[in-house]
Amino acid sequence: MFLEFAMQNWYLFVMLAAILLLLAFDPGSRSVGGATKISAAQLPQIQARKSAVLVDIRKPEEFDKGHIEQSINLPLESLESSLKKLNKYRGKPLILVCQSGVSVAKAAATLKKNSFEELYVLDGGVASWSKENLPLIRG
Repeated sequence: MFLEFAMQNWYLFVMLAAILLLLAFDPGSRSVGGATKISAAQLPQIQARKSAVLVDIRKPEEFDKGHIEQSINLPLESLESSLKKLNKYRGKPLILVCQSGVSVAKAAATLKKNSFEELYVLDGGVASWSKENLPLIRG
């Protein structure tokens, strides 16, 4: 009976297979430069549960205008030369943050190349954090 149904409605099974493939191979949904995307709501949970370190890769003047509490500022331009500062956090997960979620791919790739294993990126960056009306520290 099932085989008969499948043969008469083959197009439904083809569409189901296509949808499953699209869901399985969506490249932008889960990872950026070897790091896992997380939402603004997930950030505090991961930070608390895993003792993750928040690394803001924006320029110092952007960082001073408003940053997420407990984040350290290591600008993308000097990230490669600042790796020694991150060595004390080598065993901990790192959460990378930029303004809009675009620049973190390069930072994640740099850190992955330098043996930092557990990396996360804030999807949408500080802009998504602000959009959710979450607090920013100024100065």
